[in-house]
Amino acid sequence: MFFPSPLSINLGGEELKNTSFEVDYYITFVVYCNQMEIVFDSSTLILLAKIEILRTVTEDFQVTIPERVKRECVGKDTFDANLISVLIESSGIKVVKTTKKDVINKLSKDFKIHSGEAEALSLAFEKKIALAVDDLSTIKACKILNKHFTTAIHFLINITESGKINRQTALVKLEKLSQCGRYSRRIIDDALKRLKGGV
Repeated sequence: MFFPSPLSINLGGEELKNTSFEVDYYITFVVYCNQMEIVFDSSTLILLAKIEILRTVTEDFQVTIPERVKRECVGKDTFDANLISVLIESSGIKVVKTTKKDVINKLSKDFKIHSGEAEALSLAFEKKIALAVDDLSTIKACKILNKHFTTAIHFLINITESGKINRQTALVKLEKLSQCGRYSRRIIDDALKRLKGGV
């Protein structure tokens, strides 16, 4: 499963089959986006906020979220929740109302994903754009439904290779991602190699 060129390149050397549920075998690297808009699930939004690159991402992409994802991300007195709130208020993050409740309910039931994830996935289909997601069950749904997706690690690699943060800083942020996110060792090692300047 690939993002349409030139949005991504395959770092794994092979295309992921829809029948495979192993995230380890495939890494997509976001390098450029013609649409410049991506729907975000709460998982990726929170991870990017935790490692303090969400603001940078909003400068490169139109970050769009459904209302339920907003409710999941704000309201707490934490750094990530406060940052997300500020970016919403400053229009760095656009909140969109979704109306296709039947689609959302079906996605939630069929793939056993929470309503926030189902709402984000439904919105990505509605707008015909990619979904940023780090929730494993939703990633599986994206693979089955052939929906293009990306993750927090891909954004970290992207802003590092574009020179917006240095590699040493990126390695520190990757270590924090490995603690906060549910990534396999293979994905972390692949990202580590990329951030150190490997092929």
